Amino acid sequence: MTAPKLIAFAGSTRKGSLNRAVVAAAAEAASNAGATVELIDLADYEMPIYNGDLETDSGIPETALALKAKFREADGFIIASPEYNSAFSPLLKNTIDWCSRAETDDEPPLAAYSGKTAMLLAASPGALGGLRGLYALRTLLQNINVTVFPDMLAVRSAFDVVGDNGEVTDERWKAKITSAAKDFVSFASRLSN
Repeated sequence: MTAPKLIAFAGSTRKGSLNRAVVAAAAEAASNAGATVELIDLADYEMPIYNGDLETDSGIPETALALKAKFREADGFIIASPEYNSAFSPLLKNTIDWCSRAETDDEPPLAAYSGKTAMLLAASPGALGGLRGLYALRTLLQNINVTVFPDMLAVRSAFDVVGDNGEVTDERWKAKITSAAKDFVSFASRLSN
């Protein structure tokens, strides 16, 4: 069975982001489980808010094309997103939208997403850990032909889980993230083969 190639990222670029800490822990665990994992920062791929007129006039931004190329080459994604009013972050939605755009008339629909897998995580200071936002993200990804790993992980009371160093320091949560990432690698391996 071939190890999956995964792109890991958070739907937040904020300094001290809890979701960046959680996705980094999941990426490390997935790598240790045998996957090839590239951890990226969406701050390196700044894009304007999606606008059809902008796309018509100027084309797809170079940053979106670069990120889309990475998405196309990957077998799946590890995504951690903050919850914004019971949904996922505007940054994440904008990124998904730009990378869904076809570059040529003969490009297959949703080329960056179709047939991929995804593991979803969230971290929040709240009691639900950002879980409500993950349901909205799951629906979107499934609608663009991504197979979402059944188990979503929402890290609650995350200020107690992530240390001042920006890493997951709570051993119980670290073990949960590691176990979920290991299971996801197995899941993604089966689907990518």
